Amino acid sequence: MDTAGLMRRRVVAILGASMLAGCGFRPVYGPPASGEESAAAAALAQIQVGLIPERSGQLLRLALQERFERAGPGSAHKFDLAVSFGVSSDAIAIRTDSSPTWVRMVGTATYSLVAQDPARATVTSGTARSVDGYNLYVNQYFAASTDTDAVQRRIAQAVADQIALQLADFFAKHSVTAPAG
Repeated sequence: MDTAGLMRRRVVAILGASMLAGCGFRPVYGPPASGEESAAAAALAQIQVGLIPERSGQLLRLALQERFERAGPGSAHKFDLAVSFGVSSDAIAIRTDSSPTWVRMVGTATYSLVAQDPARATVTSGTARSVDGYNLYVNQYFAASTDTDAVQRRIAQAVADQIALQLADFFAKHSVTAPAG
């Protein structure tokens, strides 16, 4: 790309960002231009993610922790997040010899955010879902194994993104605080 084209792109990006700032746009849980933490980001940092069984659950838990602890660990936990997560798979795209050529994997999570107070009140709950897949090649067992792992990671990342955004949106719309316990 030539220098003039690159300069035009930069100008358009700066103008677009300034127009969004002028209309009151603020990141939901990312750091705003002022550098101060948003209320949603502060609330997300107070969430403790419970253990999730299976390898795919471990991947989801790690992905959620990464999103909630963006500023680093150290916030006191005031909420517990309980997540039920499962990944199912279907062999589709069947050849004439009845062998599949593609595997579709679906990850579905249901979650509940509970306050760490004596009443253990449920603050909010929801679901998240992601679909991904991979090709099956004849007699390529190692490739299928690595593809399965890669798809499970992508599904966990996508589901974690959805849960984090749903919770950030909830905290941005509601002033929720858990009593100090």
